Amino acid sequence: MNATTTRGALLAALACVLVGGSFTANSVLGDYPYAGGQFLRYALACLLLLPAAGKGAADRLRALTPRQWSRLALLAAVGMVGFNLAVIAAERTAEPAVPGVFVGCAPVAVAVLVPLLDGRRPQRAVLYGSLLVAVGAFTVQGWGRTDLTGIAFSLCALAGEVGFAVLAVPVLRPLGPRLLSATVCAVAALESAAVALLVDGAGWLRRPDTVETAALLWQAVVVTVIGFVCWYMGMQRIGAERATLFSGLIPVAAACTAPLVGTGSYGPAQAAGSALVGLGVALGSGALRRAERKRGPRGRAFRGNGRPEYRGVRVPERPE
Repeated sequence: MNATTTRGALLAALACVLVGGSFTANSVLGDYPYAGGQFLRYALACLLLLPAAGKGAADRLRALTPRQWSRLALLAAVGMVGFNLAVIAAERTAEPAVPGVFVGCAPVAVAVLVPLLDGRRPQRAVLYGSLLVAVGAFTVQGWGRTDLTGIAFSLCALAGEVGFAVLAVPVLRPLGPRLLSATVCAVAALESAAVALLVDGAGWLRRPDTVETAALLWQAVVVTVIGFVCWYMGMQRIGAERATLFSGLIPVAAACTAPLVGTGSYGPAQAAGSALVGLGVALGSGALRRAERKRGPRGRAFRGNGRPEYRGVRVPERPE
């Protein structure tokens, strides 16, 4: 990998690890009005992101077309507010692993959709890698009890995860990662407030206790501010297809952090699934192919000038 690709991969991986930790934070927010909590999360994140939006932010926003603003509203509604509400609705009649398994299929959907929308064929390595990531995510989480309603809302959660990547592609270039993150957080805060008023009425917002405050701050500052910016910076460097491969790290991170709050355990199945996710990411990102190209046939390692060496000893060239 070159420096740009490596940095993009690391940024996307960090973002997905942080999002995985947010699932653990959600487990301590069960008694807090959910839509109101999302309003606090996104509103605080927007306030923190605005100073980092850069010079000319207002001009870039004014230059957006109505179609681009509609895309931003849809991105916030589908990929942020809708995704979170779909997961909550799915978990009413299904065990948490069920929506997790569906969301783990997002790399496969993105690997197919993004190239087709761009008028090109899906890349075989990315598609195969995404399938390994999906299988790894399933292995980490397993399958749980559900019904048709749980499956339907889990599919909605999958659509939200895919939309979070696909809908952002055309607006990432004109806005940049920081301003895009700040803008969608502002829109998501407004949408969350509207949903909260409709669902919870006057009780849509209350003062959180100490544990709830810590969880909301984690979601706003770490997951949203840092995670969103890292995600879109990574996607800017390596593309939506390869960046979404790293979403397989979300269930891995959730499985690793769950024992810290006593909501799960990490065993052989989680370890095997984590290995599959890592293999899928390496295959889909092209890291395996690049490693093979750097090594010649029969295990010979090649320097940049194409001359082989065995165990650090350069082999002399044959005379012509």
